Amino acid sequence: MSVLLFIGIFGVLLVLLFKNPIINTLGENSKMAHKLQTANWYQNHWLAGIFLFGMNAVLFFATLCVFYLLILLMIPFIHILVMVFAVFGSIFLWIIVNKAWQGTKRNRLKLGAIGSSFYLILTFLFVGWFVTLEPSYPGEDTFMKAIGLLFAIIVTSVECITCFVFTGLSKRKV
Repeated sequence: MSVLLFIGIFGVLLVLLFKNPIINTLGENSKMAHKLQTANWYQNHWLAGIFLFGMNAVLFFATLCVFYLLILLMIPFIHILVMVFAVFGSIFLWIIVNKAWQGTKRNRLKLGAIGSSFYLILTFLFVGWFVTLEPSYPGEDTFMKAIGLLFAIIVTSVECITCFVFTGLSKRKV
C-alpha cells in the first residue's frame, strides 16, 4: 500500500511540475472552453468559482457512486482504474476552466480558491471524523477506519492543492 501511495505522490509531483505542457496539450480551440468564454456569467470570478466548486462536487460524488457500484462486482483492481480516470477527468476540467478564464490574476486566484475549497472542506470533514473516531463497541479495532480516513485526508488535500495550482496559479498563454 505504501508503494501505491509513493507512486501517487510521485505522479502528482510530475503533474504539477509539467503543468504548463499538460495545459497546452488541450489546444486553444476547445469547444467547452469556448462555450465558457462566451458565457457572460463565467467572467464573474464568484460565479466561475461556484461553477468550479459544483463541478468538483459532481466529479467527486460521481466517483463515489461508481465505487459503491463496484462493491457489487467482484473484479479486483478495477477501483484503481476508476481512480485514474477520476484524476484525469478532474485535471481535464481544471484545464478547461484555466483556458476559459479571461480575467485578472487576482480574480483568477479567487476563482481557484473558491473552486478548490470543496476539497478543503472535505479535508476538514475527514480530519474531524479522524480525530473523533471511536469504536462502535468495546474492543473494536478502529485501525482500518483510521487508515481509510488518513488516505481520504491525503487524497482530498492533494486534490485541493492541485485544483488551486491548475486553476488559480496557472497563467494561460495567449
